[in-house]
Amino acid sequence: MSDVTRYRIHQIVDNGQIIQMSLAEDVQTEPISQKQMILDSVAKKLDPELRDQVQPLLEAILQAQPTIKMKSYDQATISITMPRVRYERMGRPQVGETLEVNIFRSK
Repeated sequence: MSDVTRYRIHQIVDNGQIIQMSLAEDVQTEPISQKQMILDSVAKKLDPELRDQVQPLLEAILQAQPTIKMKSYDQATISITMPRVRYERMGRPQVGETLEVNIFRSK
């Protein structure tokens, strides 16, 4: 089984003959607030009648808390070190560009 994933280049370090690239998974996520995550979690755990009673109280408590935006997906990161010749054969990708990485278990 193989999995082709797009990675965005975040950093390139050029040491003359060796190139080091830091990549992060290219995933677009919508930020979600910590408040919304708590409300959703409570809604799943309680029966509808109890949820209707608790929800206004919980919203009042959380209203006083600052809204913290959280990403809902942890990105995979990869660091690659390669000879300059191979980097140039790839077309010299730059920071912000994306690369496709094929990861699979060899037999």
